[in-house]
Amino acid sequence: MKKSVYYNGKVYTGALPLEEAFAVEDGRFVFAGSSEEALKLAEQSDETELVDLNGRFVCSGFNDSHMHLLSFGNMLRTAQLAARTESLADMLDCLREFENAHPHTGDGWLVGRGWNQDYFSDVQRMPNRYDLDQVSTQVPICAVRACGHCLVVNSKALEILGVTADSTQPDGGRIGMEDGVPDGRFYDNAMDPVYDAIPVPGKEEVKDMIRAACKALNSYGVTSSQTDDYCVFRKLPWQVVNEAYRELEETGELTVRVYEQSNFTDLPSLKEFVEAGNVTGAGTDYFRIGPLKMLGDGALGARTAFLSRPYADAPDTCGIPVFSQETMDEMVGYANAHGMQAAVHAIGDACLDRVLHAYEKALEEHPREDHRHGIVHCQITRPDQLKKISEMKLHVYAQSIFLDYDIHMVEKRVGKELADTSYTWKTLMKDGVSVSNGSDCPVELPDVMAGIQCAVTRKTLRDNIGPYLPEESFTVQEALDSFTIRGAEGSFEENQKGRIQPGMLADFVILEQNPFDVEKEKLREIRVVATYVGGRKVK
Repeated sequence: MKKSVYYNGKVYTGALPLEEAFAVEDGRFVFAGSSEEALKLAEQSDETELVDLNGRFVCSGFNDSHMHLLSFGNMLRTAQLAARTESLADMLDCLREFENAHPHTGDGWLVGRGWNQDYFSDVQRMPNRYDLDQVSTQVPICAVRACGHCLVVNSKALEILGVTADSTQPDGGRIGMEDGVPDGRFYDNAMDPVYDAIPVPGKEEVKDMIRAACKALNSYGVTSSQTDDYCVFRKLPWQVVNEAYRELEETGELTVRVYEQSNFTDLPSLKEFVEAGNVTGAGTDYFRIGPLKMLGDGALGARTAFLSRPYADAPDTCGIPVFSQETMDEMVGYANAHGMQAAVHAIGDACLDRVLHAYEKALEEHPREDHRHGIVHCQITRPDQLKKISEMKLHVYAQSIFLDYDIHMVEKRVGKELADTSYTWKTLMKDGVSVSNGSDCPVELPDVMAGIQCAVTRKTLRDNIGPYLPEESFTVQEALDSFTIRGAEGSFEENQKGRIQPGMLADFVILEQNPFDVEKEKLREIRVVATYVGGRKVK
């Protein structure tokens, strides 16, 4: 591959001050410095391509350190409820319109995702089976809440599932009941049988979903994804997902580097996976096995995040722990003993207690210096827990974009005392914790500049409410680093990507404006001009 020299730009290499230019050869950066030096470098070869950046800003490609790439690709082919969630009536219209435009065939279901009852203007509740029956009583319907921890189905779906008033409540989940009758709502582990009833896609369909998701990610400047994919279709073997990624890599169609956060819910399945050679770091620069991923609890919006005290606005519940302490201990312990990183979803502080216990126990039994075990989300926290996270050298996978919605309801849900010590990622950074950033897409869109704005302003995007705990605000540099350098640290790849410097993989994004110069409330408006992976333009 010939050398390409980019000059006359504002280049953030991972350190300040900004540089002006950089060069790429054979998929890696070979130079970063001044335009004058870059042009001299170009004169050394007739084969060099010169690219004038016209004063635009360039930084390392964005790394979404926790999302669901395959789920995002799947969502892109279903009803997009997030854009139609201002009222229950509009959400139902969206499902009707989608069914009319994409009539289901055979045993197919009508599926949508993205509703949020807190935005409904016509009712103050979650949708139920009878609402979805207004769309169809003949076609099974599944509408997933934005957070992914709750869904609702219609009466036809309940009939297919065989769910009745006598159905047993599952561990780590809940089947919604109203007046002794199923209301169509399913929470956390109770959702698994619903997903299992929906026809499983074949490998070629999976590849189509990955292609669609990668194209969308590239449009936001995302070049690396740390993604939890094995839980999207529980009946689809992980081998098929891995094959799909590897086949796309072989044909040059994988335009996002993937670090697979490997989701398993029982020890035998995890053992089979590890014994097949799937340990953290196995793979290539484009598809690599990451940590064991576990889902410790639910979400705040659905009141299924597991708290140490009752919800302030629902005193009858503390949320739902998905795993017992014993199960979490044995799975994290096995992963740690076999050289695997672990990353556990913990939104509630009671769930975080269990995760910290599991990590402490595992590391006492099999000490490891550079384990990089992590907390995914790390939202509702207490000061004693923040101290432990720092002492144990854990990695934190934050989602600053969550502030856009959660600011509206965090104090209502958990009370002022807990709210005042939560979403405290800057405090963790000050204590030496590596804090990366992401979107948890499709919970939120993988809009990095929107995430950066939330990190910097600690305000909502829609109505400018806040700032919430302004002392926890990131600087623009810290926010950029959280989506680049820190993301690379989360996958043990800080010597491979995350900075524009010689030897690093040439993944970079060109932005229309310099975020260091833009008013912080307008960071999300900065447009992605182009995205490159390994020196190849993908957007």
